[in-house]
Amino acid sequence: KPKCFFFSWNTTRQLHLRPIQPQFLLRQKENEFRLTMISSVVARRSPLLAAVARNSDKTFAVRCISSMTPLNSNNNNKDENKNNTERREVHSSSSREADAATAASGVPAYEGTTKTSSLVDRFTVTAEVTVSKIFPAGFGWQTASIVADGWGYSADSLNFALTTGMGDGIGVIGGHVAYYGAKKAVTGADNIDMTKELHTGVLLGSAAFCSGTAWQPLVNAFQGANLPFNQVFVGTWVGCGMAFYLGLRAARSILSGPLAHIEEPTYENSKSDASLSVAIGGATGFFVGTDAAYLPTQNWLIGAVGIQDGTADIVGCAIAGSSTSLGFVAAQSTLNCIYPAGKCWND
Repeated sequence: KPKCFFFSWNTTRQLHLRPIQPQFLLRQKENEFRLTMISSVVARRSPLLAAVARNSDKTFAVRCISSMTPLNSNNNNKDENKNNTERREVHSSSSREADAATAASGVPAYEGTTKTSSLVDRFTVTAEVTVSKIFPAGFGWQTASIVADGWGYSADSLNFALTTGMGDGIGVIGGHVAYYGAKKAVTGADNIDMTKELHTGVLLGSAAFCSGTAWQPLVNAFQGANLPFNQVFVGTWVGCGMAFYLGLRAARSILSGPLAHIEEPTYENSKSDASLSVAIGGATGFFVGTDAAYLPTQNWLIGAVGIQDGTADIVGCAIAGSSTSLGFVAAQSTLNCIYPAGKCWND
């Protein structure tokens, strides 16, 4: 009688001999081996291979196979594919409309997978965010500072800081909603949900309020310490970037309940929020260059964005918006080039 050996690996990678009918039978005939099919239900669960030698006690080496699709099991394949699909469709939490912002909106959405973006896509998103939010933020802050000055608030007062922070936040909300409203009207894009864009604008505007409020007190503190321009520049970058990040995380915690399109804070979006905050910090750092009165010989931005005495208010607001735009583009362009695909906020 032929000698049969049935081999299989279990989950602990231990070799077992099993006296069950194999899925595949390997026969020796005239020094040749051919594979024939034998029906077996048990073998579906553990891939088996049998080496059969006629009239010989010799044991043949058999390679264990991790998986092999039965040749006549179309129905079994369908069942396995169905089971695999069902397993992939199981989520640990219920689905929700919350997408705090898409890449074009300034904050990425998370649905269990990471969407990667090409370098061109990253710079496209960067340009859209600059036009829709960063320029309006600087413009709004400068406008609010003019209003605060008219109301008699001194630059070192809390009222001045809160007023300018409010102008920054309103600029972000208004710019974001206006941009996507115009884009929807011009392109007729059905995928632009204005309710979602409003929620996104509120989220980002709340964070901008925090960084905008922090800007003047930080600059006052650094300049009061007679720090060189570059140290004021870097300190403002870091301080306002942190204020934006903390404001963004707080806004997610507070607004994710009442506003359906805002994603609650998670570990994944914390990383994207952090990279976005670095770029926002760059915008606030360049904004320091608009102060033409402080150490003008050290201010290497004064020629591009310095607001001199006697500058018309509307022109000063436009320069302020240009300075934040320049800083954001400079910082974000660096992030676009160094971040791996799928890791930056605008992916």
